[in-house]
Amino acid sequence: MGEQSLSQPKPQPLSPPPSPPASAASPLPAPPPASASAASTSRTTRAAASRPKKEANPSPDPNPAKKPRLTFSIPGRPGRPLSAGGEMGLAIRHLRAADPALAAVIDAHEPPVFQCPHRPFHSLVRSILYQQLAFKAAASVYSRFLSLLGGEAGVAPDAVLALTPHQLRQIGVSPRKASYLHDLARKYADGILSDSAIVNMDDRSLAAMLTMVKGIGAWSVHMFMIFSLARPDVLPSADLGVRKGVQMLYALEDVPRPSQMDKLCERWRPYRSVGAWYMWRLIESKVPQPAPATPVGSLALPSPDGQIMLQQQQTVIQMIDPLQMLPGMG
Repeated sequence: MGEQSLSQPKPQPLSPPPSPPASAASPLPAPPPASASAASTSRTTRAAASRPKKEANPSPDPNPAKKPRLTFSIPGRPGRPLSAGGEMGLAIRHLRAADPALAAVIDAHEPPVFQCPHRPFHSLVRSILYQQLAFKAAASVYSRFLSLLGGEAGVAPDAVLALTPHQLRQIGVSPRKASYLHDLARKYADGILSDSAIVNMDDRSLAAMLTMVKGIGAWSVHMFMIFSLARPDVLPSADLGVRKGVQMLYALEDVPRPSQMDKLCERWRPYRSVGAWYMWRLIESKVPQPAPATPVGSLALPSPDGQIMLQQQQTVIQMIDPLQMLPGMG
């Protein structure tokens, strides 16, 4: 915002004073005849009476200088969600035209569907419960959590706050996760967060607010914005699956660093969420899946901060679909 000028319009100068009387040394004109002098005096008196009186102050400038208008930089509302009618078609057409390499991946897969049946609070609770767990184990914990609250309709901030750590422990929720759930519910109860505020925040403000919640890091926020809010232009640049997909897509020698992802994926704007979704599909189609008998301890699990934990140092990475990590959101 530019600085406001404090200068005021300068007043117009007064009309110049009448010329001083001629010097005494100058010759005086001959006096007019008496009759002419009287007529002239009468006309002068009438003209003076008909003229409006001059104001003491000068008249204001008809075109005064305008003061600069104060403006404020207010973040705009988020764009149309990918769940809006016709928005996915626009995204696919843009990505096809902008990136021929990505167009081949688009042709090989059905387009994504971003529909979330739950409110933001419910979705955030689910994301916390699913963190660092294999899908089946997380689904079991979530099912017992719903039973504890009397069904999906009971997932509300006050109800979650009323659950004790002991109750949550009995259904398989660790004390740390219990503290995460209570911190999220408390921020809702205190008015720091609300479903309506989350829906209307711009991406940057939303990320700043959600990462204030214990247990919610950048990766969790990106997944939430993509699969729960259907935000169109979110790039989870720290996600290993997306980075490996970009490596495959552009035949790069190394997996790109998170700091390189913005530049590599710039052409996908303003639909980087959809581009990221196709990177998960690409890596899924290229990486062989382990047999069902593979021990759970050998799986690669996304952690809250978005990093992949490779247990037992296996060379084959099994990517857990982010749509499974946030079920019902795709």
